Amino acid sequence: MYNKKDDKFLIVLKDFIKSLAISLVVVIVITQFFVRPVRVDGLSMYPTLNNQEIGFSNIFKARTAKVERFDIVVVYMEGLDKNIVKRVIGMPGDTVLFRDDILYINGEAVDEPYLDNDYVKQWKSENNGRHFTSDYGPTTVPEGEYFVVGDNRQNSTDSRRHGSMNGKNIKSMDVYVLYPFNVIRRVSN
Repeated sequence: MYNKKDDKFLIVLKDFIKSLAISLVVVIVITQFFVRPVRVDGLSMYPTLNNQEIGFSNIFKARTAKVERFDIVVVYMEGLDKNIVKRVIGMPGDTVLFRDDILYINGEAVDEPYLDNDYVKQWKSENNGRHFTSDYGPTTVPEGEYFVVGDNRQNSTDSRRHGSMNGKNIKSMDVYVLYPFNVIRRVSN
């Protein structure tokens, strides 16, 4: 038996499915070509990024812009089989050395203004004056690869442990924090 209510229901259902399909396609396109969702898992980038912060990172920039020293990147770490947020320290061909809490690139001491000096001093005080950045290197970054580290050096699994990262594994650049809402910001070099 024919019922007008059935027609209305089918029209509403059809519109809902159409809207859902369009939304799904838009989300897939955006997350494959423009932005990648990011959830900070751990303290490796503290205090630059805090544990459990949520936001997105720029895929398009990673595909079109040149990676520069000190960029914040989301990189796929094969040894961990996951994407991680780190800071690019060494470029292809660079020789990287950490000695007595000083970063040396190609034999030259390099300032690290993104490190929170108060946090570093507090950490050293709480850890009997130990170095915030353990001595490492020298190591030369192969062509096509990058040396990445976390800003919270004592709580970061990074190139010091897993070696330099293939540039093809840099999935996105910069992080735009959206949650918690009281700390919305862009984090880049």
